[in-house]
Formats: sequence, structure tokens, C-alpha cells
Amino acid sequence: MGFSTVAVLMFDRIPLFEASVPIAVFGERRDDRPEFEVRVISAEGGPVRTDAGVTLAAPYGLDAVEGADLVIVPTWRRPSGGDPPADEALEALRRAQAGGATVASLCLGTFVLAAAGLLDGRPATTHWRYAGLLASMHPRVEVRPDVLYVDDGDILTSAGGTGGIDLCLHLVRRSHGALAANSIARGLVTPPHRAGGQAQYIDRPVPAPATGDPFGDILGWALRHLDRELTVDDLAARALMSRRTFDRRFRQTTGTTPAQWLLHQRVLHAQRLLETTAEPVERVARRVGFASAVALRPHFRRQVGVSPTAYREAFGTGAADGAHPAASGAHLVANDAREAHPPA
Repeated sequence: MGFSTVAVLMFDRIPLFEASVPIAVFGERRDDRPEFEVRVISAEGGPVRTDAGVTLAAPYGLDAVEGADLVIVPTWRRPSGGDPPADEALEALRRAQAGGATVASLCLGTFVLAAAGLLDGRPATTHWRYAGLLASMHPRVEVRPDVLYVDDGDILTSAGGTGGIDLCLHLVRRSHGALAANSIARGLVTPPHRAGGQAQYIDRPVPAPATGDPFGDILGWALRHLDRELTVDDLAARALMSRRTFDRRFRQTTGTTPAQWLLHQRVLHAQRLLETTAEPVERVARRVGFASAVALRPHFRRQVGVSPTAYREAFGTGAADGAHPAASGAHLVANDAREAHPPA
């Protein structure tokens, strides 16, 4: 379902950058973006001091968590000091999750969700430098140390720094569609989407397509020809590399495999076409390189969470007779169920 009210829990002595991420993503209001009510909450009362020496005025107390659709813990103070989060804050998080809110953490904020018991038996991530500590402090958490973020439905966690931006944009995309997320990403001058399973740390930056770098050129070429039946062998041959060399360099450069990257880009392109065109799903599937709508559907559902038809009903240009996608969440779920069980 769509969300409109975002509660951001700030703790004392936290890193400044991560604290600012959800406010930067959800706080700016413009006509081409969804409008969010952002409640910046002092989880421990009073002004929030950051580790940069800057003090932030958080106007809300913990009672403002109630009624929020999305609750975010953007960060936490260095977790090795043995200083646990306050019980009142942990209880507020547990109540929010039990009441149906989506709960997310960025970077060290994962330690707070773990302390609240919300991650027991669930997959989660944090900054790679602290992943081992998270696993030792909270052995019931399934720690994934090498991914950008983990979407486990009602609870999401991310790595540090820009991984938090990726997760926030993913939340916007999941709830309000790709066009809304892309608009926010353009304002932040950041890539509109990186898959959650991508590696946190990559030795070399991803090359820009068509800049004279043969490897960057091949990625750009692939993006322009997603309608073709591309294979990893095709891309390797076009790059004048062996399959083994191409695969190794691709992983080093992008943090994922060529096959996973291609599949991810096909689904992303399908999202854009479903939002911006009235073409039948069968035609959309073929335009992004799938043999049929039936072939597209399981990959789309796995990546986006719903079927292509349900996604278009919620986020297409004619969704709900022009209604804002935020109001279409229940409509999306209903249509997804209808497609899964069509009438006889």
C-alpha cells in the first residue's frame, strides 16, 4: 500500500549524513512528486546532537510514531559502546510494526531494529564494517553483509551512506511507482535505482555508457537493445572478451552478474512502459526482451512485488482516473489478486 506519513526516529550522537537521508528523499515538496508528511522525532527527548558537532531540533516526540505509515531509523551511534537504545523507543517501534506500519533502518539503524527484536529470524543488512558485530550481538538475525539493502516486506534494512538513499528510493518506487522515484532521484543527482542485491562496495566505479570505454559502451548498447534475445555470451563477444573474463570484470565493476543485471534492467524498462504507455502487457513483455507476458510475470512479481497488470492499474497514466498512486495501494493489491485468480 502507498504511504504518506513518514516518522524519522533520531537518536543522540548519531552520524549527520545518514540522519539527513530520509529527510532529503521525502521532505522536498514539488508538483511532480508525491507529498509526504515527515515527522522528525527525538527518540530520547530534546535536541539531537550529531557526531559532526551539529545539533538538530527534532520537533516531535515518540508519540508521533503512532499513525505513521512508514517509520525509519536512519542511523544509530557507534554500536560497540554497549549503550542500548531506550526501551520507550524500542516499544514504539514494536507497536508501529504490529499496527501495520512499514519499518525501515538505514546503516547503523539496523542495530536498533535488532534490539527491538523486529529482525529475529529475518534477513537484514547494515554497513559492511559492522556486519560481523551485528551478527555477534544478535545471532537470531540472518545478516547479509554484502548487499545494498534487504526488502523483507514490512521491514527493510540498508547498508550505509548511499545505500540508505537507494532504500528510500526503493520505498518510493514500491509504493508510488518508478516515475515518482525517478523524479526524486533527479533532484538528488543520484542513480534512480540500484538493485538491493548489488554489492555494497565496488573497487571501481560503474563506467558511464558510450564514453569511449569499451565496457561502458557495451552496457549502453545492451540498454538500447533490451528487446533482443541478449545472452552473456553475446555481450562478451561484442566486448571482445572471453565469457570468463567478461563475467569477472562485470562483477568487479557492477557488483552483480551479467545475467542478473540484464534481468533487472528488463524489469525496470517494463515498469517504465507500464507507467507511460497503454501498450498491452504482451507487447511490453516483448519490447523488454521476454518471449511473452507469461515469461515476464514471475520475474516482474519477484522484483516489484506485484504482477504487471496490477502495477499498471496502480501506477499507469490512467490509474484510478488520474488519482495519485498513493491512493492506489489497495487497488493494486485487489487487481493483483484478481489476476492471480481470473474469473472462469
